[in-house]
Amino acid sequence: MKLRLLAFTQRGYDLARTLGEKLGGEASRCGRGCTLESWTAEGFCAGESLVFVGAVGIAVRAIAPLVKKKTADPAVVVVDEGGNYAIPILSGHLGGANDLARQIAAVCAAQAVITTATDVRGLFPVDQWARCQGLRVENPEKIKGVSAKVLAGETIRVKSFCPVGGTLPMGVELTQEEDCDVEISCRPGEGAALHLVPPAAVLGVGCKRGTEQQALEQAFVSLLAREALSPLAVNKVCSIDLKANEPGLLAFCEAHGLALETYCAEELEAVPGKFPASDFVRKVTGVDNVCQRAAALGSGGGAEELLGEKYQREGITMALAMRTPELDWRIYE
Repeated sequence: MKLRLLAFTQRGYDLARTLGEKLGGEASRCGRGCTLESWTAEGFCAGESLVFVGAVGIAVRAIAPLVKKKTADPAVVVVDEGGNYAIPILSGHLGGANDLARQIAAVCAAQAVITTATDVRGLFPVDQWARCQGLRVENPEKIKGVSAKVLAGETIRVKSFCPVGGTLPMGVELTQEEDCDVEISCRPGEGAALHLVPPAAVLGVGCKRGTEQQALEQAFVSLLAREALSPLAVNKVCSIDLKANEPGLLAFCEAHGLALETYCAEELEAVPGKFPASDFVRKVTGVDNVCQRAAALGSGGGAEELLGEKYQREGITMALAMRTPELDWRIYE
């Protein structure tokens, strides 16, 4: 995620540039090529992490009209121009503002002023842990209830479809019972638990030229329903390089926030395992199977990674491949 830093004085700008160089961010000075309002709106709406080098009040007033919800708001951190304190003021856990404040503190020997209750008390922050592990939150409204149990000293029960390595945090226990507080699964969430989804699946796509986005959307919904998979479990779309500039496919990827990764026919042909072959597909593309080979290759494996058979309808083929995610109990990156 891109990092942007804004300062208001020469001293603050010098610090912003130092932080930008160390952390890979872009430093700007208010009034020199940008205004507070335009800089904030541009970065906020793009989901970029924002660092204000100046007073907290300035930052609060600047972001106030833009704040929406914790799952969408980017990280916002304020650093005083003396480099004494790094204060996360928005999206501390899911957006990564707490981690960013710690990184800033390490660069300029500042104190990271962390105010989120679980961090202050040294308890398990489920949303911070989810972010560190790359898990996606299907029902973020449930975070509050889980954190409330942790803060009350109660044990939360976590059910996971895959192993979680490392030492179990205090106040957390694993269970296989349906009655749990947190469920880690690639399937759509059910019940009252907080549902965390590993983005472990790859979507392979083949389509005829000119296929529209809506047709791809319908095929995607049908495939997910057949495999009982959450859309949040898909982390990218893969296809043959002939489809790299296909408008409907590009629009589909953009709508879902998914990257499109393409391979040449030779790369797809080399994927290990047995795949259903089509002479017609080979004649058109140079390889006997596009969607399943692309999904398998994108997952880093072979045919054994495929989930079920390919979906095929009206010139569209789709397939899913998935490897078991590797999770552990680390809370910080």
